[in-house]
Amino acid sequence: MSIHGPIIRQLLSSPLRTRIVDDRGSYNAIKLLVAATHVAAKIRGVCDSKSVGIVLPTGAGFPIAALATWMLGKVAVPMNYLLKQEELQYVIDDCETDTLVTAGPMLDFLGFAPRCKTIIKLETLDFKSMPEPVLPTFADDSELGVLLYTSGTSGKPKGVMLSHGNIRANVSQIDRWIDIGPGFTFLGVLPQFHSFGMTALTLTPLMLGAKAVFTARFVPGKIYGLLREHRPNVFVAIPSMYNALLHVRDAKAEDWSSVQYVVSGGEPLPEAVAYAFWYKFGVRIAEGYGLTETSPVTNWCRPHEWRHRSVGRAMPDVLQRIVDPAGKVLGPDKDGEVQMRGPNVMQGYFKLPEQTASVFTSDGYFKTGDMGRHDGEGHLFITGRIKEMLIVGGENVFPREIEEVLNKHEAIKDSGVVGRMDPSRGEVPVAFVELKEGVTIDAGTFGNTVRAWCRASLAGYKVPDEVRVVDALPRNATGKILRRELKKAIGTGH
Repeated sequence: MSIHGPIIRQLLSSPLRTRIVDDRGSYNAIKLLVAATHVAAKIRGVCDSKSVGIVLPTGAGFPIAALATWMLGKVAVPMNYLLKQEELQYVIDDCETDTLVTAGPMLDFLGFAPRCKTIIKLETLDFKSMPEPVLPTFADDSELGVLLYTSGTSGKPKGVMLSHGNIRANVSQIDRWIDIGPGFTFLGVLPQFHSFGMTALTLTPLMLGAKAVFTARFVPGKIYGLLREHRPNVFVAIPSMYNALLHVRDAKAEDWSSVQYVVSGGEPLPEAVAYAFWYKFGVRIAEGYGLTETSPVTNWCRPHEWRHRSVGRAMPDVLQRIVDPAGKVLGPDKDGEVQMRGPNVMQGYFKLPEQTASVFTSDGYFKTGDMGRHDGEGHLFITGRIKEMLIVGGENVFPREIEEVLNKHEAIKDSGVVGRMDPSRGEVPVAFVELKEGVTIDAGTFGNTVRAWCRASLAGYKVPDEVRVVDALPRNATGKILRRELKKAIGTGH
């Protein structure tokens, strides 16, 4: 069944119910359907390619454009508007689209006009007129529905091929995990070009009949206003956002009283943020886990199953295992690579058959590249990325362990750790730290103070060899620290 089949069915079932609220207004079901039909008619008249690029901020425009694309039997390509000009143009060229759906203010934000045969600006369409009729085309589970490019933290972005069945399966998995009803309201600010924002925050409420409240820019004070106004059941954000939400002056525990699921994903949640949220608001942030290649959600730590540092058990129909470097399946409490298979796992990388083959085992498991372990009850704990692991004097060291200690320091807001080549130890950890607002330090002694702090909690070989203070850590659109940029700063990146 198509992604858009359940969406259209839900919209038609309650045509006057408000389904989306964004910075521009509210949209009932019939308004969304009419708008999607207008956009589909416009795309049909100009687009010869199989795919349609979507370059829009978080809001109702994205699902309208995606629904229009699927109604025509075409592939939606959400595009990261935060990419550099050459990177975005690479994605446009690589996906072979001849049409972009965007808005004038977004083009102003980009600062350049992408090279593409046709650029459709939503604000130029007459949504008040009667749209040309468009008979929806429906696809089967195996047909490509979304081409979602990875953020490109290393090398060129890769197009992840997600079928209609992949996306629909993941929405069903989420629904079976927490039983979402039509009365649910979702609130979030995640970019919809990212799999987390697209599936968990946008397509899930649309397909299941819930309401979605979006805001395009993360302004902590505004988030609290939306919490108070809309009383959502589900709030979805990334760790850096939760850190900022802690420090809003008039924030109260009652602001969170309606939220049954306070969800964090995109990168590991720092322990300091998790406990501060609990102490201040009485709220357990439930970590989830997944990758673009898995549509994305594979694990979710539901509040009643909360475990310290766990991202939860595998969701329905996800088979998950931990293996050693030789491919041997490991038992509970043993660290190894996380591998998985299920109906939500991608079809492969677009036009990259060799890279696709390299990430699947002979028995069909996807190799995530993440290190982790299961406990005796199947709860998953992520240790770190295999590629990020440092080897210091022959010992394996994961940056996350060091960062957890750094982030508990009273002066440090956030941190990122990378390795620097060392002639005697192979590698040594180097820490980059972002200070809390208003903190002043003695630049001459701060590094030694932080290293002493780390030495109290870490083995000696894990203590950073150097501590560098930066104004802001480099991040991608989902808040993930760009370690490649940190490595460049110490001369070891490419």
